[in-house]
Amino acid sequence: MAVTYLMLARLPEGGLGAFDAYESAVLPLLAEHGGRLQRRLRTLDDRVEAHLVTFPDSEAFAAYRADPRRSTAAPLLDSSGAVIELLAVRDVE
Repeated sequence: MAVTYLMLARLPEGGLGAFDAYESAVLPLLAEHGGRLQRRLRTLDDRVEAHLVTFPDSEAFAAYRADPRRSTAAPLLDSSGAVIELLAVRDVE
């Protein structure tokens, strides 16, 4: 069953460059694991970014999270100072 996640990243002053570099490294990996970036939004002040991402199932999401290329890029995320919140979400009828 498809799973959808909302990722919120809260960025400190000066963290945007490293965060963008991290995203450039990891977002292309989504498709390799069946993931699809539905929406990518950022606040006008560049301090919060939101992603709505769908995977075919929880195993595909776990494989994406375990991809060693994400670990390689992790120092960029760390240096950005971003605080990440990941929420499993569903459509509301």
